[in-house]
Amino acid sequence: MNYTQICKPFHDLSVTELYQLLKLRSEVFVVEQNCVFLDADDKDYACHHLLLFDDEQELVAYARVVPAGKSYAEASIGRIVSSRKVRGTGVGKILTQAAIDAAKELYGDVPIRIGAQYYAVKFYEQLGFKMEGEIYDEDGIDHIEMIRA
Repeated sequence: MNYTQICKPFHDLSVTELYQLLKLRSEVFVVEQNCVFLDADDKDYACHHLLLFDDEQELVAYARVVPAGKSYAEASIGRIVSSRKVRGTGVGKILTQAAIDAAKELYGDVPIRIGAQYYAVKFYEQLGFKMEGEIYDEDGIDHIEMIRA
């Protein structure tokens, strides 16, 4: 399957794109993972938003590219999510590599830190991330920080 990729700052998102990304984030992080948390954390304004659309122009994957100093001292990638419709097809790897590439384009060849759900460590290791620190609980899910130098 081919995906259309869009990466833009918050203020350039259309109302429809904003609705779609917030809907996808809520479907997965709040409903599927049963986490009650405030997704709208005021970081979105400072971030670039990477959206992957399928052939039918449906948003199927999303990540936000975060500048240094917003979530961590380093640049970061967060809210990495794919819809149930495309899981297991490799879209997660496509999305995450595109987010890494976007961070490099925006911020240069700098380290990228993520707060990974612990079950996905092997996935992120394949993309060059290394575990750093201790496992911690975030919204009832084990996480660990990872860095890509």
